[in-house]
Amino acid sequence: MENRARNNTNQQVISELNQYVVFKIHEEEYGIDIQKITTIEKLLNITRVPKAPEAVRGVVNLRGEIIPVVELAHKLRMKQSKATDDTRIIIFKIEDISVGFIVDEVVEVLSIPTEQIENATQVSTDVTIDYIFGIGKVEERIVTLLNLEKLIVIK
Repeated sequence: MENRARNNTNQQVISELNQYVVFKIHEEEYGIDIQKITTIEKLLNITRVPKAPEAVRGVVNLRGEIIPVVELAHKLRMKQSKATDDTRIIIFKIEDISVGFIVDEVVEVLSIPTEQIENATQVSTDVTIDYIFGIGKVEERIVTLLNLEKLIVIK
């Protein structure tokens, strides 16, 4: 019996846990791989850039670095939220490019086992499906996991 308990423990360790920063846009929960996030900031003063794509709200100066800021709701084809005290900019870096996403609220860091992440292509055939890495199921919650590499292509 002791061996069975030890085997069960070993099986649980084998299950790969991925950590995601969970945030909300219009009360829906989304997640981004925590390893790709540089920092999370309160809403900063955003300078508009002429002729920038519609999703780009502008740029911010964060500790001497100029970072483009994208309205994530717009990228996901949702209407823009009103800024509140909970509004945040999630800043991440991919291939030496820093970008910030405006979100309604950062909720928590959540560990999701790999086996609880479903392929997103089974859920939708919408064009925005490219932006989705998968769907995480944690207890009664569903968290849409985003693909940063696809989202960073600004159109």
